[in-house]
Amino acid sequence: MDFKELLRQAGIVGAGGAGFPAYAKLSAGADTLLINGAECEPLLYSDYFLLRKEQESVLFGAHETAKYLGIKRVFLCIKEHTARRLHLEEGQSLEYGAIVKVLPDVYPIGDEISLIYQATGRVVKAGNLPVTAGVIVYNAETLYNVAQAVRTGAAVTRKWVTVGGAVKEPAVVTVPVGTRISDLFAALHVTVPEGYAVLDGGPSMGKIIDEETAVVTKTTKGILVLPESCEAVRSKRLNAEKSAARAETACCQCTRCTDLCPRALLGYPLQPHKLVRTSPQAAKLSPGLVLSATLCCGCGLCASLACCQGISPKAVIDGYKALLAQNKLKFISKWDATVPAEREYRMIPTERWKSVLGVAKFDQLPVFKGDAAFSCAEILLRQHIGAPSVPCVSEGDTVAAGDRIAESAQGLSLPQHASVAGTVHIKKDRILIIGK
Repeated sequence: MDFKELLRQAGIVGAGGAGFPAYAKLSAGADTLLINGAECEPLLYSDYFLLRKEQESVLFGAHETAKYLGIKRVFLCIKEHTARRLHLEEGQSLEYGAIVKVLPDVYPIGDEISLIYQATGRVVKAGNLPVTAGVIVYNAETLYNVAQAVRTGAAVTRKWVTVGGAVKEPAVVTVPVGTRISDLFAALHVTVPEGYAVLDGGPSMGKIIDEETAVVTKTTKGILVLPESCEAVRSKRLNAEKSAARAETACCQCTRCTDLCPRALLGYPLQPHKLVRTSPQAAKLSPGLVLSATLCCGCGLCASLACCQGISPKAVIDGYKALLAQNKLKFISKWDATVPAEREYRMIPTERWKSVLGVAKFDQLPVFKGDAAFSCAEILLRQHIGAPSVPCVSEGDTVAAGDRIAESAQGLSLPQHASVAGTVHIKKDRILIIGK
């Protein structure tokens, strides 16, 4: 089977981000492959343990990907603290010809565009794909899944997940895709006290979820329990419309949000201080006024650290992103960006960022607990960018772990596979599998 088709059939997505189908990244024109093991967010250690336990498989997956694309240069990109724990050094040679690239402990260095510049010195033109700069980036877990598909034909049915935050014993476990968060918490003896929220993802860019109904997806990196009072949760409760209305009158145009914006510090024409003063009514009439909002990576620095007025430029920009998506508009530049000299001095140390978010006291190295078994799974039909999968099983069917239960839709899409054995029940947006 063709390598690209193998990745599609295995249902492999970007395991650390928005869930872009891995096969769709395989484009000609790149000379460098970056393994993103930066683990950008505080409190997350899934990729660290993956690299500690399965580094050979990650490097093999990168090797097979590079071989298919004719790429000669592969970098394993990890932060300083991860390099120390793994006893790796800058420039060190690894299996399959990969080279270690040590990144500074700053946030958000794991952002794809920032990572590319830090590792290669190249700047992706604003709004363009990384391959236009000769680079392809895959998360470490994505390449681990590539290795499993190449070696055994296995589809993605398990996920490496950090369970942390305000829990008695933070842990990293591997669980079936579709595991109910409530079942995972019960197995690890985790309770959610009154006044605490649960996040799927990191404290910066993760989303607040209902632990009684949410499930582990192919993009879940961490499940965190955090107090409602901390900035990490408070900032996610802000309303975009209210934030925009307040920004129109309260913003003093100090430009700190733009001064600290990671994308602006790569020379991108993104100026949050101007976007927050743009009238929402004007933006609705002429969305092109806020077109640069699509360049925002959503890191949250502008909201939680930069603004002295308590405004959330991120919340405002998120609203404009939704408006631009409705109008199918995106900023795409034809011009190279020039990185400002001050970038090096404006990057935010991770330790400082943890304190700003109010999560520093929860950061401790988890215990690795290995594989966890569950008898039920709820497989969402949309776990990737693109069209949702289409069920190919019927109500009451019996399936084994690894069986295909949904096919790709037309266009950009992926199939889904059973992560546990059991009886099928078809729901509106998911397939429930109940085992014995």
